[in-house]
Amino acid sequence: MKKLYSLLLLAVTTVSFGQIFSDNLNYTDAALLTDNGWTAHSGGTTNPIDVGASNGLTYTGYSGLTGYEAAVEGNAALLDQNGQDVNKTFLTPVTSGTLYYSFLVNVTSGDAGYFTHIGTSTNFAARIFVKPSTTSGKINFGISNTGTASFAAVPTDYDLNTTYLIIVKYDVSTTGAASIWVRSTGIPATETTAGTPEHTTSGSGQASINAVYLRQYVATQNITIDGLLVYATWFGTTPCSLTLGNGTTACNAITPAIDTYNVTFAYTGGNTGSYTLATNAGTIGGNNPSTTAAGDITISNIPEGTNVTLTVTGACSFSKLVTAPECKPVNALPYSEGFPYTVGNSLGLEQKWTNVNTGDNVVVSAGSLTYAGVTSTGDSVTFNGAGIDCFTPFTATTAGTIYAAFLFNVTELQGVTDGNSTYFATLTDDLKGFKGRLFLKRTGPTFQIGLDVASTTTNLDGNLINIGETVYIVMGYDFTSNLLDVWINPTNGAAPTLGLVPVTPFANLGGFLLRQDAANTTPTIVFDELRVVTSLADLGLNLSTKSNTITGLNVYPNPVTNGKLYITSDSGADKTVVIYDILGKQVINTTVMNDVVNVSGLNAGVYIVKITEAGNTATRKLIIR
Repeated sequence: MKKLYSLLLLAVTTVSFGQIFSDNLNYTDAALLTDNGWTAHSGGTTNPIDVGASNGLTYTGYSGLTGYEAAVEGNAALLDQNGQDVNKTFLTPVTSGTLYYSFLVNVTSGDAGYFTHIGTSTNFAARIFVKPSTTSGKINFGISNTGTASFAAVPTDYDLNTTYLIIVKYDVSTTGAASIWVRSTGIPATETTAGTPEHTTSGSGQASINAVYLRQYVATQNITIDGLLVYATWFGTTPCSLTLGNGTTACNAITPAIDTYNVTFAYTGGNTGSYTLATNAGTIGGNNPSTTAAGDITISNIPEGTNVTLTVTGACSFSKLVTAPECKPVNALPYSEGFPYTVGNSLGLEQKWTNVNTGDNVVVSAGSLTYAGVTSTGDSVTFNGAGIDCFTPFTATTAGTIYAAFLFNVTELQGVTDGNSTYFATLTDDLKGFKGRLFLKRTGPTFQIGLDVASTTTNLDGNLINIGETVYIVMGYDFTSNLLDVWINPTNGAAPTLGLVPVTPFANLGGFLLRQDAANTTPTIVFDELRVVTSLADLGLNLSTKSNTITGLNVYPNPVTNGKLYITSDSGADKTVVIYDILGKQVINTTVMNDVVNVSGLNAGVYIVKITEAGNTATRKLIIR
């Protein structure tokens, strides 16, 4: 599309208010976007994004001499490789209010992934996703503020090789909602007449936006983009005198039952016309914007779990959506979870759990796992591949010991790449930060279990476990000694199977999280009988909490000042020594035959040393000066 700047054109074009950005992408045939005001922020010059030749998209009312922008179709951007990603900035960042951005799109091949969004630097929001539909030859569009796709529960099917107008609304804040409309014909005159969006998401947003981004995800995702516009109002319509904040929520109670909550919208610019307010849930109250210049509009007694939309009509026409807060309690210790929920439900919707992000659900499954000595109740949950991380909070613990025990069973390894590993269960702090992570690594038709505080690990148990085998895990952390341990299928008196000393001691542990990583790393897992306690006696177990299973182990000097680390034991047997830096990167892997490890090549700092002798493993923190 090519914008014609002329007195005649300006005379017949409807005045647009609040336009922030416009690019019709009508550059010279095969021109690079980076030669025309766009900046590469990822991928460098690998497969740079260019425009085609006379490939501009046509949409009645949006393109053409009589179109919305009074523009002539010309060229359009091609997103058809895996490589360069680009952005083009606004004149001034937007840090409040609402943004609307729109564009034309034609998808030839829609492999799952996002292809455009807004944001600031590396902080992205309102990412537009496409994926193949379950209906052959069709596609679905979605929106998310994160890299995890989010689609309508029952997404609409759209056609390949067809031009659509995408309209996106984004409330600029970390919690503001992002909505997407997909139109095949026409441009709705107002947001209200546009009707219900295809999908709305919220959370994990950005409080500052200063650019439009185009992304090349994969070569098999073949997409044409044209006519990018960003406005502060719906297609630049006259700004409404009435201005509403994004809305703040407050739970009326926090109990294990379904509670109610209230929403407050602060507003200014009232008493400038007649406004009619409507809501899909709860009761509207507070000040009347038709007669009061500034105040608060309230919606009270909305059921927990119900998102609320305030619709304004009359002198203005727009809506504000607020995502329902979770009025869920923190679980008291000792905490026991047998998953006594309706089979097929999303675990994150239950009162003890919450969904941390978006994607496929962790789902309640029928039946319990069984293990000798563990009493099974209720049902279980199952998950695999990529998707939602599901978090359950418990009373934050800052001293003494904390233990999390559970059963799990890997029922299917199909799709997981041999040799790939990932963590799927983790102790967290009360802010959901990953701390002690339990890993799975596929090894042929079996898998190994690992433990670490980092996002990758080589701290793996040597035993191979078969699919279909129920495993009993006890994870524990001692705040006094700063020891993180895991027992695998423990018996009374057993020492930890794996252990380590975190470089940074944990300040508190206040939650447990189930994680879905990716299709090629997370197998199909059934998870059951989670218990979180502060004493092993609460689990009915009498376990050894001594991590050093190598008799007479001595690691010295510590700190090391001369480049030589000595490691001895009573047996004097050969030892495998692996040293990790503070980021979890392996820096030394050697077999000690004379009790001396040369660490002269390491920089001064803190390291973790993992020592294995005759199948026994111990870890130590090491300081090098």
